[in-house]
Amino acid sequence: MITSDPPEHDRVRRATMRHFGPPHSTELVSSQEAEIKRIVAGLLDKLEGKKRIDAVDEFAYPLPVTVICAVLGVPRQDEPRFHGWIQAFMNGLDLGPESATAEQQRLREVGIRGRQELRDYMRGLLEKYAKQPGPGMLSAMVNSSEERLSHGELVNNAMLLLFAGHETTVNLIAHSVLTLLRRNDALEKLRRRPELIVPGVEEFLRFESSVQFWPTRTALEDIEIAGTTIPKGAAIIVLYGSGNRDPNRFTNPDQVDVEREDNEHLGYSGGIHACFGGPLARLEAQIAVGEFVRRVKNPRLVVDPPPYRHNQIFRGPRHVMVDIDGVID
Repeated sequence: MITSDPPEHDRVRRATMRHFGPPHSTELVSSQEAEIKRIVAGLLDKLEGKKRIDAVDEFAYPLPVTVICAVLGVPRQDEPRFHGWIQAFMNGLDLGPESATAEQQRLREVGIRGRQELRDYMRGLLEKYAKQPGPGMLSAMVNSSEERLSHGELVNNAMLLLFAGHETTVNLIAHSVLTLLRRNDALEKLRRRPELIVPGVEEFLRFESSVQFWPTRTALEDIEIAGTTIPKGAAIIVLYGSGNRDPNRFTNPDQVDVEREDNEHLGYSGGIHACFGGPLARLEAQIAVGEFVRRVKNPRLVVDPPPYRHNQIFRGPRHVMVDIDGVID
């Protein structure tokens, strides 16, 4: 749905959204809160006794992938399989000058195979739910009597929901921890005033955009911006990361302010393509980062900057190594 226009976009988004949020599924996001708290508590408990942790592999990644599996009805035990396919696809998605190198062409071919493996997996899961309904959105979508999607639409959007439902949230949580450990004043402010985690997550979304840009928009008519005419039919790349640091929109855009007001960022795009999974991701990040701040004693970055994924669109650290002095209850 993210690469289509109305009326196709509206029909597919409406058919999908009815199983996720208002007005048809009003309690789905809020009903996840207790489970998210339980998962976060368990992940932090596992860090007890450790002196050095990876805030990505041991914290930022397990939470969103567990939650999205439960929401969609994807077996959690299949995570090692689809994680590998998704990572292969991500590694092969290079839009820069290195895309022409032999190594990147090899990674692209591996990524294409990974995407096909993921497609085959989701197709099989949907076919299983068509024969035997089960819990989660995928079963609800494939068995819906209200607004039915074609088989291809079901498969493509099931892939999108699984991928986008955890990858960008992993980046959000990892970036939130990284940003706080770089700025002790913000970290201490959140410790003193934990209620600031709500505007704080919005600031992390603005400051370190999980999605830097999106390359599938086209000018529907001639558009003049700052004396330059973008002709009708030209490709447009919308730079969310740049917009979120626009000094004409945000005061002191390169500073982190967990109390920032009027923070209408582009962290989840906007308009008809605004991410409808945003409320769930926000809830996950608010709980995860808030509890990390509260429970982890004296966290300190080991490597800064940390290693990042080689991907221009989806931006996030592969690892965030942190030394800690323990975990409190």
